[in-house]
Amino acid sequence: MTRTDGPVAIVTGGAQGIGEAVVRRLHRDGATVASLDIDGDRATASATAIDPDQPPLALACDIRDAKQVEQATSQVLELHGRVDVLVNNAGVAAYFDAVTMTEDDWDDVFAVDLKATWLCARAVLPGMRAQGSGAIVNVSSIHSRMTLAGAFPYAAAKAGVLGLTRSLALDNGPYGIRVNAVCPGYTRTVLVQQWLDTQPNPRETAAAVDEVHALGRIGEPDEIAATIAFLASDDASFVTGAELLVDGGLSARFAS
Repeated sequence: MTRTDGPVAIVTGGAQGIGEAVVRRLHRDGATVASLDIDGDRATASATAIDPDQPPLALACDIRDAKQVEQATSQVLELHGRVDVLVNNAGVAAYFDAVTMTEDDWDDVFAVDLKATWLCARAVLPGMRAQGSGAIVNVSSIHSRMTLAGAFPYAAAKAGVLGLTRSLALDNGPYGIRVNAVCPGYTRTVLVQQWLDTQPNPRETAAAVDEVHALGRIGEPDEIAATIAFLASDDASFVTGAELLVDGGLSARFAS
């Protein structure tokens, strides 16, 4: 299935939104890409839409399950012999009150938004260490640095992703492996649209959100994907342990 001698990449949550845009960008740039998603049918449909002739590999995988993560990684290794890039993109939004949230709710959120980031890294790191190279890009969020009322515990999980990123960068730098994080702000995805749809006046809310950005608009998935592709590439060869805000200037503004 390898189309070129380019890198082999795994992208989690690759069937829609930012993940789908990352799969499309890496595939366009010549990488051999495996798209992992809990919805295997949706992942297959997305991959086929990206390239009907030579679609990215689509694998059904629940990244909360260590065995499924190991099996998917093993399948990629069997097909291509290596993994050069891991993009930990899959995540879930969470809106809870700290008092009423249950332990099961907490565990479910952290299983996807934080634990799975470690599980996927654990699966690819032995091969990356053996080959002496690799790049891991973790998708955190602007919520890791600033947040909104009612977004508990999403902000805590995404802040954890930054701590994990720094630790993995330090521990694996001697093996030639770089680990970085991107922190997107508002991006035109299904999750953001679902949030807008819960507002009393979605159109007014969308206009207000646009207005607080320095660029006057929210981001597009392809714009986040471009940043991820840079961090995964040799152009970022001296970048590791970094967290890159991709928020259209939202975090540069004082509340007013």
